[in-house]
Amino acid sequence: MSTNDLTDPKDQNLANSEGTMDSSSLAEQENDPVALERIEISNQLGDEPQGIHFDASTTVKSEGESAEATNIPVNEVELPAESEELEEVEDIEDGDEEVDEESEEIKIDSVDFSSLTKDEMVQTLKKLINEKPIQKIKAEVESIKSIFYRKHKLEVERLRREFVEAGGDVAGFTPPEDDAEIQIKELLKLYREKRAQYNGELEVQKKQNLELKMQIIEQIKDLVNSSEAVNVTFQEFRNLQQKFREVGPVPQANLNDLWENYHHHVQNFYDYIKINKELRDLDLKKNLEEKIKLCEKAEELLLEPSVVAAFKKLQKYHTQWREVGPVPHENQNEIWERFKEATAKINKKHQEYFESLRDEQKRNLDAKAALCEKAEELASLVIKTNKEWNQRSKEMVELQKVWKTIGFAPKKDNNKVYERFRAACDTFFNNKRDFYSETKEDQLNNLQLKTELCIQAESLKDSTEWKKTTEDFINLQKRWKEIGPVPRKNSDEIWKRFRAACDYFFTQKSSHFSQVDNSYDKNLKDKEMLIAEIAAYQLTDNPEADLLALKEFQRRWAEVGFVPIKNKEDIQKRYREAINKHFETLNIGEEKRNMFNFKTKLESATGNPRQENKLRQERDKFFNRLRQLEGDIALWENNIGFFTRSKNAEAMIKEVERKIEKAKEEIRILEQKIKMIDSMDSK
Repeated sequence: MSTNDLTDPKDQNLANSEGTMDSSSLAEQENDPVALERIEISNQLGDEPQGIHFDASTTVKSEGESAEATNIPVNEVELPAESEELEEVEDIEDGDEEVDEESEEIKIDSVDFSSLTKDEMVQTLKKLINEKPIQKIKAEVESIKSIFYRKHKLEVERLRREFVEAGGDVAGFTPPEDDAEIQIKELLKLYREKRAQYNGELEVQKKQNLELKMQIIEQIKDLVNSSEAVNVTFQEFRNLQQKFREVGPVPQANLNDLWENYHHHVQNFYDYIKINKELRDLDLKKNLEEKIKLCEKAEELLLEPSVVAAFKKLQKYHTQWREVGPVPHENQNEIWERFKEATAKINKKHQEYFESLRDEQKRNLDAKAALCEKAEELASLVIKTNKEWNQRSKEMVELQKVWKTIGFAPKKDNNKVYERFRAACDTFFNNKRDFYSETKEDQLNNLQLKTELCIQAESLKDSTEWKKTTEDFINLQKRWKEIGPVPRKNSDEIWKRFRAACDYFFTQKSSHFSQVDNSYDKNLKDKEMLIAEIAAYQLTDNPEADLLALKEFQRRWAEVGFVPIKNKEDIQKRYREAINKHFETLNIGEEKRNMFNFKTKLESATGNPRQENKLRQERDKFFNRLRQLEGDIALWENNIGFFTRSKNAEAMIKEVERKIEKAKEEIRILEQKIKMIDSMDSK
């Protein structure tokens, strides 16, 4: 906030005055106990100077500090807004955005406009411009504009995608005219015009304020010629001072001269009227009390959580300090040293805060540069297979996720490094788009091959040669997996057609075998006797021998034929409970136990078409999970290089290596289970 942006005269920040007194004037003030105190934050923080230059670009420094360490312009560490996504947001030239916002600093609560439609955002913006003060809605206007064009961009991209998927050439795509965009542009133009008008009116008001303050100074100047009683003249002087403070801000260029002129004639007035000692002492005592309060407020700022907020409040206190009159001579140095000490501590915290921000931003820049290098490496690869494109795409998406977790880089570099990363991502995905455009003919051939498989599956679905037809369907499914991708618009339809034929056959097969019941009473009795034998078995001290015994029970169970359908689930449940009870007590590793349980499940499903079909579906899940883990391992191994420069690199690398080992162990188990299912089909 600039120093002439406050309309409240008590809070008017006139801290940018850079004027100084000559040595003779300063000497006169030091010899006169009723001279006005003049405040200036100098490089050495000496005695109370006469004027303040204490804005957001200046800090108080203690002795021994360099000028470089104390002058930290806030605008050098402002963080530019960065798109949350990697989509471009159309930017409309916003014209002159420098609006002098009179009145106290305005804080606008953040409003989420992302849930609004584009038409609702147009109406909201129109209402803001027409109903709210133009100087108070900048943040809301900027938020609406950003969200509107983000949605507009996504909508255009969606239309372009649909156009290309429908067979159109991307170069021939032209987005349709958007009425909401036309309206938003007109409203933004109106907003800029109103802001410009407001600025113009504000400058006119400042010039009028300057003329009014000069008139008040002339009136103070004329008081030395007054013939009224001292008390009457002094009260008139106080009234003129109050009027001077109540006048609003003046042009920045005239600020220093105005205050110099004002203090000069105030000093002349004090010299002329020779206020009696009692009245003068009372006034000095009152001023001392006011300055003690300002010292206390400044010291309380040391507990303020927000360094920036404390710094801004301190500027206001310095403005109020200058507006307070002189204090008793014996208290001048003491009260000023107290105020100066609090000021120095706050400015030191302010300086350290922005230095830490710069260090953090530098680290963020290094991290983002590393991501740019990796993204550029991916963009430069020559990829020729669909599988590799999928793998590399996952890697690029992972880079984008990591990017979003990193904070801002320094202002001068932030946009550049973002554009560099964005360019690499665009190149990569453009290459991917070109690849799939070239493989369109292959996808059409794949569609023809899969259509032929659908016809074959539909011709087999009504067959009652269950074993042979089951093998035929398995072969058809294997061939289906070997064929590459088809056009996206046909993918779901062709898959549902093939899946429907397969499901129909296996449902019919399952229904057939579920109705077969040729008096399996003997098998039921044999299984009940085997369950009793399992339950009576006593484990030994030799886990390997016990495991062989349990496997023998399992083999004998598999050799027993089917039981009546009504007893199937119950007898199977009892068998599992009996065998698992021993197995849970058996002192073997978790992996062996897992594989044993799976083998038990596999052998229990043998001869049951429905259960066998479920196991085949489960095999597909195992296979997909295995491929996913392989991709994750490759991605994690590549990502290890991202963290070599970070502060906690060692801990992060160990965590990634632990994930890799765990994934490899899971792959080994999955491979064993897949082999066991495949061996079941080969029997």
